[in-house]
Formats: sequence, C-alpha cells, structure tokens
Amino acid sequence: MKEVINKIEQTVRQSLPALRAIPEEKLGFKDSPLKWSRKETIGHLVDSAQNNIQRFVRSQYETTPRIIYNQDEWVRLQDYEHYPTEELLQLWEGLNNHLCRVLRAMPPDHYFKTCNIGKDLAEEHTLLFLAEDYLAHMEHHLRQLVE
Repeated sequence: MKEVINKIEQTVRQSLPALRAIPEEKLGFKDSPLKWSRKETIGHLVDSAQNNIQRFVRSQYETTPRIIYNQDEWVRLQDYEHYPTEELLQLWEGLNNHLCRVLRAMPPDHYFKTCNIGKDLAEEHTLLFLAEDYLAHMEHHLRQLVE
C-alpha cells in the first residue's frame, strides 16, 4: 500500500503544473455535448477521490458496504464546467492528500476488507485493489487531459 500512496502523491504533485498550463478555452472545449470537457474530467477525478475516500473509510468498519455513484450525474449536478479552475485543482489536490492520509492510517490487516462498487453484487473488491485501481484510473484520465 505504501508504494500506491507514494505514487498517488507523486502523480498529483507532478500533474498540477501541466493541468494549470492548459488554456481555459481548451479546458472547457467539448468534442460533443455527450462528452465531458477537460474541466469536467477534472471534476470527475474530484468525484472519484470523494467516493473512494468513503469506500476506504466505511469498508474498515462495515461489512462489504455497497458504494456506487452515477458519474455522469455527479459531474452534471456539480456544474464543474463553471467551477473556477484554480479552486477545482486545489480541491482535487486536497482530496488526494486526504485520501493518502486515510490510506496511510489504514492497518495492514484492513487491506483485504471488501467493498462492493457495482450495481450488481458481484463487484466486490479488496481495499488494496481499490487503491491500485484508483491510481490507474487517475493516471488514465490525466493522460487524456494533457494530450
């Protein structure tokens, strides 16, 4: 888990300058009304951090909680398109710092507790898997944002 935590912190720290360098008009551009803009994708990363913090906390004291979210509705209802960019980036950074604190405080015997993240009951994963998946998900979207 320590390697995942360090990689999340490093990824956030290294990504912020590149994200801040994206021009505002490019952040708001949409290829289609059905796709997210870059700014909305950053908002999605905020939502992912929030939902995963909840997974990492609740799964330690509940038996396999079911924590899912409708990502499109979360992005739409929080109106990330009109969120001030610097505030959005600071929120993303702060939530990731907090997520890493939560993971760092987690006892190793909790790494294998489980959380259901899907609409059906077959999507149970360990907290260690979810931490690794969270990092991979973040890296995937960050590559999209800066290309």
